[in-house]
Formats: sequence, structure tokens, C-alpha cells
Amino acid sequence: MVSPLSALVVMGVSGCGKSSVGAAIVQHSGGRLIEGDSFHPKANIEKMSAGIPLDDNDRAGWLTRLGEELNACVKGGERAVLTCSALKRAYRDKLRAAVPDLGFVFLELSRAEAADRVSHRPGHFMPASLIDSQFATLESPTGEDRTLTVDATRPIDALAVQVDGWLVGHGAKTLA
Repeated sequence: MVSPLSALVVMGVSGCGKSSVGAAIVQHSGGRLIEGDSFHPKANIEKMSAGIPLDDNDRAGWLTRLGEELNACVKGGERAVLTCSALKRAYRDKLRAAVPDLGFVFLELSRAEAADRVSHRPGHFMPASLIDSQFATLESPTGEDRTLTVDATRPIDALAVQVDGWLVGHGAKTLA
């Protein structure tokens, strides 16, 4: 028997709607939202703000910290809903090592749509000039175990309902 999902990562390239969809999932299904961007060290934010893409070394400590936060949430009896790009399989595996019963929701979006969304997002440190690097880094999780791929252009509420049905199908209880 497969164990139920204990936590969830809402993932995808910049501009796909991770924060909005993560918040909608928490509102619809319950849990605690963990905004992955708020855990970036200052050096990472400065690098991205300058239009320089992060590399594996830049992300390593950040991913470790996110894994610790997920684990603490699960051990505390909460379902975490983490927003995190998780662009590479190795990044997702690092998070899975912290929380083995982890599910992923991949917000799939075209390069053009991502660039358009990011260019209209005020006050965020991630410039539209880094969209190409996001897609170059992305290793699609479609087909990975415990991963749901959704069309990020669908209405946010519809995505939350879709994710809730998927969670219930994977043995998770709706908490809201």
C-alpha cells in the first residue's frame, strides 16, 4: 500500500503562478503555505535581481533549508504546501529525501506566457530576462511518481479543485 501524501510542492518556472495556486490549494484543501522565495539567501536574491541565473551551488543551501522546513511542518502534524521552482530532478529528489511522502504539482506553462506574466509582475526580484534560463534548466517532472501536471493557464480556483481531487485520490485528507 502506498502511503498518503504528507506534503506538497507547487513547482514550475518563474511566472507560472506557484504562489497564487499554492495559496488557493491551502484555502481549498488546508495546510500551511511555505513561500519558497522567502527562504532565498540575500546573495541569491542579489544575483537574480542582477539578471544572473542561479546555479546548482546557489540552490543547494536553499533546497536544504526548504527540506528542513517541510520536514518540521510534517513532524508537527501539518500538511505543508511549498512553492518552489524545483526545476531539476535532483532538486526534487533532495526535497523527497527530506519528506519521502512528498507530492508535486507541476504548473506547466509556455515560455511566451511565462515571459509575459513575469514582465507584468511588479516588485519581484526575478526579471523576465531570466525566463530562458528557467526553461533551459527545467527537467519536466511529468511522469514522475506522485506528480500531477496541470495547465497553469487554467483558472486558479479550478486548479485548486483539481489538486484537491488528486490529493484525495492519493490518500490525503482534506484539511479545510
